[in-house]
Amino acid sequence: MAQPAVPPSQAARPRPAAVPLRVPVRDILPWAVLALVLGAALLYFVGAEQGATSLFAGTWVHEFTHDGRHLLGFPCH
Repeated sequence: MAQPAVPPSQAARPRPAAVPLRVPVRDILPWAVLALVLGAALLYFVGAEQGATSLFAGTWVHEFTHDGRHLLGFPCH
């Protein structure tokens, strides 16, 4: 005779209610600030690092981010 996969004593047992995970804002805030700073730096390098606002001499940053500019819709030439 075949045995059931779950014994009858465990099959009818009620499950505890799901409790949502709570993360304090003070734990999230440093990561949110870091993401904001990195996102702003990325946006600057992809969108504005050329011409009058250039921080680095030459065109190597422009060439490195060239495809990203077109993908995000920034004009570059």
